[in-house]
Amino acid sequence: MTKEGVQGATEEEQQAQSKKALKKQQKEAEKAAKKAEKQAKLTAEQTTEEDDFAKDRYGLSAMVQSQQKLDRELVRVQDLTPEKADQLIWLRARVHTSRAKGKQCFLVLRQQQFNVQALVAVGDRASKQMVKFAANITKESIVDVEASVRKVEQKIESCSQQDVELHIERIFVISQAEPRLPLQLEDAVRPDGEGEEEGRATVNQDTKLDNRVIDLRTTTSQAIFRLQSGVCQLFRDTLTHKGFVEIQTPKIISAASEGGANVFTVSYFKTSAYLAQSPQLYKQMCICADFDKVFCVGPVFRAEDSNTHRHLTEFVGLDIEMAFNYHYHEVIDSITDTMVQIFKGLRDNFQTEIQTVNKQFPSEPFKFLEPTLRLEYTEGVAMLREAGVEMGDEDDLSTPNEKLLGRLVKEKYDTDFYVLDKYPLAVRPFYTMPDPNNAKYSNSYDMFMRGEEILSGAQRIHDAQLLTERATHHQIDLEKIKSYIDSFRFGAPPHGGGGIGLERVCMLYLGLHNVRQTSMFPRDPKRLTP
Repeated sequence: MTKEGVQGATEEEQQAQSKKALKKQQKEAEKAAKKAEKQAKLTAEQTTEEDDFAKDRYGLSAMVQSQQKLDRELVRVQDLTPEKADQLIWLRARVHTSRAKGKQCFLVLRQQQFNVQALVAVGDRASKQMVKFAANITKESIVDVEASVRKVEQKIESCSQQDVELHIERIFVISQAEPRLPLQLEDAVRPDGEGEEEGRATVNQDTKLDNRVIDLRTTTSQAIFRLQSGVCQLFRDTLTHKGFVEIQTPKIISAASEGGANVFTVSYFKTSAYLAQSPQLYKQMCICADFDKVFCVGPVFRAEDSNTHRHLTEFVGLDIEMAFNYHYHEVIDSITDTMVQIFKGLRDNFQTEIQTVNKQFPSEPFKFLEPTLRLEYTEGVAMLREAGVEMGDEDDLSTPNEKLLGRLVKEKYDTDFYVLDKYPLAVRPFYTMPDPNNAKYSNSYDMFMRGEEILSGAQRIHDAQLLTERATHHQIDLEKIKSYIDSFRFGAPPHGGGGIGLERVCMLYLGLHNVRQTSMFPRDPKRLTP
């Protein structure tokens, strides 16, 4: 390399080095400036903190350990209406969202399925620091606020309380949520497919169920379980009004209640016991004991390894049993009328909940007839054959055929609820009364909602001799059901009944697609927690 070449190269290196040095100097200068700015800001904050006139109007409350009784009335969010305008109120709610904007902070405060917009703005009641404090409260924290209720000129579409907002004067955190939530509530209520273009998330079912406490706070979950509570209440009220007695039955039993293999075995001191598959035996014993009409609401256990959209290993059974005079249709009429009263009660008193669920899971309103449509099994089979299904007279209905029949019934009769009567005897349990006019069939029935079975029932055999014969025919060990058969040796009235799955009724009434959505803490073959 020539002398000039070497010189040129070193000059270039020097230039590169000086550029690097310049960059480094610039960076250091920027760092120093930022540090100075931060320091100045801190100093300014400290001096203003000393001047914070609102410091007693916000903050973290001491843990509530029942230290004092405050004579303070807390208003419910759902009661915040224009009638309360200009009133100063206290309220406890969760921080649903917060958004700081200049010298003000907008909060949405939520209480169960209701929410309201609130505002903290710098003024004579709130300082800069108070606004900053409000903006930094983590989502889902519980706060007590004192606020003035104000009417708004333009409806607040994003809140349930659309005609008012709160102007906060005091805000105290009662319980602080951790900053990182396992799921976002707004994601958990987003309808499937919505917001995919903007890349917004939806939450899958397992994540929801793993974090059920958070998921149950969503407006959809709140609505589902309030409606479920309504189903239980209507069931109890209707039957009590009809003269039924509510009973409680044991869940730990000595033999499988249905005589089948799908039972959970539990260790019972030096022997084994089973978890009840249904309260069948005890309901019938109560009829033999002259209670006449009984019902019970309680857990039912099924050790079926079924991972479907409609099976659970533990669910809530709504069970009915009653003595009748001359015909088991008296029982069917009583049960169908109870269901109709439940449907009417939900339609008339739970519209808010139904609409809330519909926002996330749209479905057609539930349709039913009065009196309820009753078809014979042979009619159902004929309808299916007409639609191209090949099945024998005594074949049981498969799940796809149940659904198809539901669609055919809806097209023909415009109802989502109907009864299928006179099932083949071969597909029913041993205690089912045979049809006196046709030995192939039985005095048994199923009830359907939107093409899925929600109740299975029958006239029971109330004669010990016939019961023994039927049990032997089904190859059931008579010793294991001795106490059951003995119940009928001392005079038993003719009786029948059925069992309804609460979670299934709620799922189908609302047009949902998975029974886990209507079970608060579901149990299936793969889920034992939370």
